[in-house]
Amino acid sequence: MDALIDGEADAITRKCIELAKEGDGPALRLCMERLGPPRKERSVSFAMPAIEKPADCITAMAAILKGVADGELTPGEAESLSKILDGYKRTVDLVDLAARIEALEQRTGERQ
Repeated sequence: MDALIDGEADAITRKCIELAKEGDGPALRLCMERLGPPRKERSVSFAMPAIEKPADCITAMAAILKGVADGELTPGEAESLSKILDGYKRTVDLVDLAARIEALEQRTGERQ
């Protein structure tokens, strides 16, 4: 079956395009889906407060919640932004913890 279809792919494609040009709805939809597949995500234009330290995540989270309440963000968009904030905070916490451990190790090494 694949070989049969492969041999007719050009003709089938041309026919679909012709039908789409004539206004055939399903053919037009098929062509449009191939030209520009539906996006799974869209860009979000949302004013986030500056985040310079972990404590700023509280203000940013409040802005996200307000964005949902005001209808600027969908719950899904808010969830995505919240995950990004959480990733940032975890990264900062990890760097801070590593620095603290290194400082403790240096102090312990100096005393020995």
